[in-house]
Amino acid sequence: MVIQIDSNQTYEAKTQEIAKQLLAETRQKRSLWAQLQDQMRWDDKLLAWTMSNPNLRVQMFRFIDCLPALRSKGEIANHLQQYLGDESVELPSALKGVLNFTDPNTPPAQLAATTISKAVETLALKYIAGEDIGQITKTVERLRKEKMAFTIDLLGEAVITETEAKDYLQAYLDLMQHLSQQAKRWSKVPEIDEADGESLPQIQVSVKLTAFYSQFDSFDPEGSKAKVCDRIRILLRRAEELGAAVHFDMEQYKYKDLTISILQELLLEEEFRTRTNLGVTLQAYLKDSEQDLKNWIEWAKKRGYPITIRLVKGAYWDQETIKSLQNHWPQPVYNDKAETDLNFERMTRLLLENHQYLYAAIGSHNVRSQSLACAIAETLNIPRRRFEMQVLYGMGDQLAKALVKRGHRVRVYSPYGDLLPGMAYLIRRLLENTANSSFLRQNLEERPVDELIAPPKVGNASQLISNGFPNAPDTDYANSDLRNQAEKALVQVRGELGKTYLPLINGEYINTSQTVDSVNPSNPSELIGKLGLLSIEQAEIALKAAKEAFQGWKKTPVRVRAGILRKAAEIMERRRHELNAWICLEVGKVIQQADAEVSEAIDFCRYYADEMERLDQGHILDVAGETNRYIYQPRGIALVISPWNFPFAIAVGMTVAALVTGNCTLLKPAETSSVIAAKITEILVDAGIPKGVFQFVPGKGSEVGAYMVKHPDVHLIAFTGSREVGCRIYADAAILQPGQKHLKRVIAEMGGKNAIIIDESADLDQAVAGVVYSAFGYSGQKCSACSRVIVLDPVYDAFVERFVEATKSLNIGPTDLPSIQVGPVIDATAQARIKEYIALGKTESEIALEQEAPENGYFVGPTIFKNVSPNATIAQEEIFGPVVAVIRVKNFDEALQVANGTDYALTGGLYSRTPEHIERANAEFEVGNLYINRGITGAIVSRQPFGGFKLSGVGSKAGGPDYLLQFLEPRHISENIQRQGFAPIEGVD
Repeated sequence: MVIQIDSNQTYEAKTQEIAKQLLAETRQKRSLWAQLQDQMRWDDKLLAWTMSNPNLRVQMFRFIDCLPALRSKGEIANHLQQYLGDESVELPSALKGVLNFTDPNTPPAQLAATTISKAVETLALKYIAGEDIGQITKTVERLRKEKMAFTIDLLGEAVITETEAKDYLQAYLDLMQHLSQQAKRWSKVPEIDEADGESLPQIQVSVKLTAFYSQFDSFDPEGSKAKVCDRIRILLRRAEELGAAVHFDMEQYKYKDLTISILQELLLEEEFRTRTNLGVTLQAYLKDSEQDLKNWIEWAKKRGYPITIRLVKGAYWDQETIKSLQNHWPQPVYNDKAETDLNFERMTRLLLENHQYLYAAIGSHNVRSQSLACAIAETLNIPRRRFEMQVLYGMGDQLAKALVKRGHRVRVYSPYGDLLPGMAYLIRRLLENTANSSFLRQNLEERPVDELIAPPKVGNASQLISNGFPNAPDTDYANSDLRNQAEKALVQVRGELGKTYLPLINGEYINTSQTVDSVNPSNPSELIGKLGLLSIEQAEIALKAAKEAFQGWKKTPVRVRAGILRKAAEIMERRRHELNAWICLEVGKVIQQADAEVSEAIDFCRYYADEMERLDQGHILDVAGETNRYIYQPRGIALVISPWNFPFAIAVGMTVAALVTGNCTLLKPAETSSVIAAKITEILVDAGIPKGVFQFVPGKGSEVGAYMVKHPDVHLIAFTGSREVGCRIYADAAILQPGQKHLKRVIAEMGGKNAIIIDESADLDQAVAGVVYSAFGYSGQKCSACSRVIVLDPVYDAFVERFVEATKSLNIGPTDLPSIQVGPVIDATAQARIKEYIALGKTESEIALEQEAPENGYFVGPTIFKNVSPNATIAQEEIFGPVVAVIRVKNFDEALQVANGTDYALTGGLYSRTPEHIERANAEFEVGNLYINRGITGAIVSRQPFGGFKLSGVGSKAGGPDYLLQFLEPRHISENIQRQGFAPIEGVD
């Protein structure tokens, strides 16, 4: 049973008393000269300005984020003007004076660049304890003289390659070795080196689990655990030899449960079970953190030896909030700062009242928070070994000194490393320092003492909600229950493989004389199902049935048609895990990406239902004495020809768009994904679609598909597929057939040769990860996939090196395994075609990487070419596989020219922190969907309507506000309502 004293008032009086004492210590008056010095320092001026001007704060922090990537004073001056010259920013007069230059290469501009960059460097070194091993050594020795212990965190947020993961481990091994040598000459400091007669480790390091394995993923808990634990064991063994303590930081919420699971299992191993110089962090801003602490207490009782829990409030609030809003997931963090403070106090009591099971490290710069911990520890007379106070380097210096003076052990969290990887850490610290709710800021402003140390009061915190269309949330596979459902669905579906699926004609499944096998591209010997292929005669029957059904369907009220779509969406949501498994097995897509596809299909159903109800209102254009109605009517019979690469989402999207607009619809899927189309058929039938209105017509594209495209009764063709087939459909549909009384409408999406531009200001961590996912997600078989990377010369070599290493780190194999990032290509024909392009690429350019791939199955290893000519075949033709051409350019003008230099205009991307480059890309990058500082795949219905132009396709964007108009014909009805000169006039009695 977890021990907790229930009364909030038990410690309150003592908390108030201690808080007043600590506040008095932290607010000691400084000399006039020290105050004058601060007023003259540019780093302090920057902080003061950002606290008083929210827009300046945003732009200044964006500039600071970009600064380490800038390679000259001219670049720095140019970016200063671009960021701080924004219309939204009201500049202080001193800053206006600094930025008063016209040419970034003039002496005034150079002076401005020097002044600001030096100020930012000074600011960074307030919070970063050293840039190299020598500096960090001096810092910790200074801290020890001030009777403060330390824990060292190696800066660097993103580990995206296995080389970086191994380097991360080695860096900590080297750091511990170096400090242990230095420690031999350190004098003993009793306040931090011993407690209750026990010697304490002089050295402590703080590490992040995700940095030990580049593919750390909650969806692959066992694979992640195996890789991470192999490396952590090495670290822990060496730490034991050197007498060092190791603390495990907590990161983003999606990693929390897996991190806890790994550590609880590892630290119960016999080798580590008795170690008490280990610890883990909990974040009080998480709503489930109190329960996590209770679980740790129960775990510690079973272990029999305590570890330390570092209790902090949390550093990723903005990121967690944005992620939950974007994904329509429950928000894991509290919205109200007071809620976090209150939870922190609850957890502090819980932790300290169970000190015999877990040691406590209370990490906060809030005087009240630390005072409560002091009050509890002093009231309960907790042994000194069992608790300590912690602050971040540069954040709570006066508080730390006051706590030391009070007799408590204080540890300073001290990050060290290069400024470039440290920028993310610096921005978090600046956000914390300048936020209105920050205790440090409020104390600096000398708010009334009683206000600062009052107990947290929670108001009615509003739940943040996303604006616009409510997209279906993807599955959050950090949740173990949902992972288990995914695993069970794969087992269930495997038990249903090998069945025969027949065409649905006029409400009946009909036998066919010909069938085709659909197999698992990861393992072609595994039969997914047999498909009955329609004959031309049966296709004719289907078309007649559609023609007969049309008269009734077009008169069916829109609310009824929309209701069927919404019912279909409900069924898809209910069958989500099963559908994911079918997509995974039939077309070789990893479960997470299959899941996103099901979400998109659900969104199409709901969004198009909403849109048709909007369009059904028409437009009222009345004038006095005359009504004018602008309305829409369905076209007739729609033929949907869907692709194999998005066999569920695109097929559903085109089909339900045709249906909800009142057209009778025939779905002819790609042969390699016909089982998935049969599942769509099951769903639409279950949702109540009338017979003849929707028909499932699998067949040979060159025979049955071509016959239906040319048929005079077909009014509209919606196609997604190759440029060759799309152009043929477009040409065939344009020919007026005997008896045809209409011109056919063709909606065609035909692929792309998509490029991502990376300029010299790009965040390479972000760019490399984004390009890897955009290029090799689903083995490069998305029409939106990146197949060209256009990199400016200053960062070309650095990008290629990291891109290659990150790609090497990907796991290739069957997509039903949770550890896999890259699966097979769709079939043997695709595999052979892609290999031909790779062979050609070797004659045109230089190969940077050709990954090995499994022999069994239709696999092609990710392949990267470097120093590719923009006019090379592999840089011009759509390959539709895991092959990327990396092109070097001199400047941004050339980058745009190369990007626009193909026949396609589907998707494109830009990684840049240069505002004018972003502005130019918006205006000049010729693509239907432009993505800036993010991956270029994964368009979301309503939020990112999808489609291109040039030879990427024709028609409006799927998932957008004008998509349904293509399936409709507009009509206008004007009626004279005057009778004998009389008509009602609005507004006149």
